[in-house]
Amino acid sequence: MLRTPSGGAGDGTAATDSGLMSIGTVLNVLREEFPEVTISKIRFLESEGLVEPRRTPSGYRKFSAEDVERLGHVLRMQRDHYLPLKVIREYLDAMERGEPVQLPALGRQRSGEPAADPPEGPSRARIGRAELLAAAGIDEQELKEWESYGLVTPLEEGVYDAEAATVASLVAELGRFGIEPRHLRMMKAAAEREAGLIDQVVAPLKRHRNPQTRAHAQARTKELAALTVKLHAALVQTALGVRLP
Repeated sequence: MLRTPSGGAGDGTAATDSGLMSIGTVLNVLREEFPEVTISKIRFLESEGLVEPRRTPSGYRKFSAEDVERLGHVLRMQRDHYLPLKVIREYLDAMERGEPVQLPALGRQRSGEPAADPPEGPSRARIGRAELLAAAGIDEQELKEWESYGLVTPLEEGVYDAEAATVASLVAELGRFGIEPRHLRMMKAAAEREAGLIDQVVAPLKRHRNPQTRAHAQARTKELAALTVKLHAALVQTALGVRLP
């Protein structure tokens, strides 16, 4: 459950005495559960009509606790179920009407359990081509173009790693600013070099004869990946001379 602050100080980052919050305060609240969320992401969801904050006479956004909860629902459905925004909007509308909402089931079927109905959204581990298109809100031609630049790569079975949905959504969002897939090849190349560096560090652990040590390699890989992402973000912000709240 997201926790909203009751008050604060400062023009651009505090809640008002009526309980409304600035976008900076909302960002801090959401980051407790969604560390990667940004102000740009919140503004994007607003532009898509998924949340409608109030505006002060000077134009500042002011969010209510209900707005923050709604944003939490949106981010959760994107992160856990890879649902496209259109479907998320339908779920939110149903929730506001007090209708029962059942999100697509995730996870693999256990041995001996009866087969479940096909999920409406992709699974956490693998997603199909149609599911990827829906999650990113793109068409077949766009996906083919992204594949040609190596931004999204199908697995041997013709399906995609679930993380491909995140990549596709981000590529689509960058496209709104005029950044084309061909411009992102350098980012892809940099990511592969960073991944190669991490692999070199954890390689001795992966080759170890002790199963526990090999298992530890996975945790170390995730830790290094998280640190690399943070460093990359900090370096980009430094190069641009900007700082995200």
